[in-house]
Amino acid sequence: MTCEWQNGISDLGFAIIPGVFSATEVAELNTGLDRALHRAEEAEGPIRDKAGTVYAGRNLLRMFEPVKTIWRRPPLLELLRGVLGPEVGLVRVLFFDKPPERTWALPWHKDLTIAVKPYSSESTVFSKPTLKAGVPHVEASREVLEAMLTLRIHLDEMTEENGPLLVVPGSHRLGKVPVASYETARTILGSRGDVLAMRPLLAHRSISSREGTTLHRRILHLEFTGLPRLPDGFEWHDFIAA
Repeated sequence: MTCEWQNGISDLGFAIIPGVFSATEVAELNTGLDRALHRAEEAEGPIRDKAGTVYAGRNLLRMFEPVKTIWRRPPLLELLRGVLGPEVGLVRVLFFDKPPERTWALPWHKDLTIAVKPYSSESTVFSKPTLKAGVPHVEASREVLEAMLTLRIHLDEMTEENGPLLVVPGSHRLGKVPVASYETARTILGSRGDVLAMRPLLAHRSISSREGTTLHRRILHLEFTGLPRLPDGFEWHDFIAA
């Protein structure tokens, strides 16, 4: 099956790996995440609404130790090495939720930014510097982004009701160029414990949950690279080798 998923990632820009995490493992992850995010200070990365509900989180590598190792299991490790090569490493982890009382949406986009260590040099490869939760970020070149893969661990069912992800198959082949048409967009549905592997240059959007839903949509978003060393003297903010 690993070859089939690799082919999907190559041709479509994504693949769904079913049943990677058991119901017990997902429950433990949700409990641990809830505890870690609610005790963390704002500067550490949790993003809350005015009522204090956490609906996203940055810097998960700092505040939730399990994310450093949960991906080191079959078939994920084999898939990562097959797609990105032998020097693959984890570079960033985010958290997203759509609480029933705090849904949100994102327009069509591609994931173009990476987290780096503080830098002082000029670059023709990186641009648009920003600071997110105290961590420097830059927009990366097509070459750097094409050497990356994201694993999204779904901690809730992915349904039409709780704001699923939509993707445009094959759009990663356009590089950073926006998609001209979204007629071929596909809705990503699945089960708790499934993992969505996707290229950062795959065009995607996230729609709002339906009114009246009681469902969360919690996701751990892990970004990997096959390039341990960045050009122009830049360094990944974190790099955890496989």
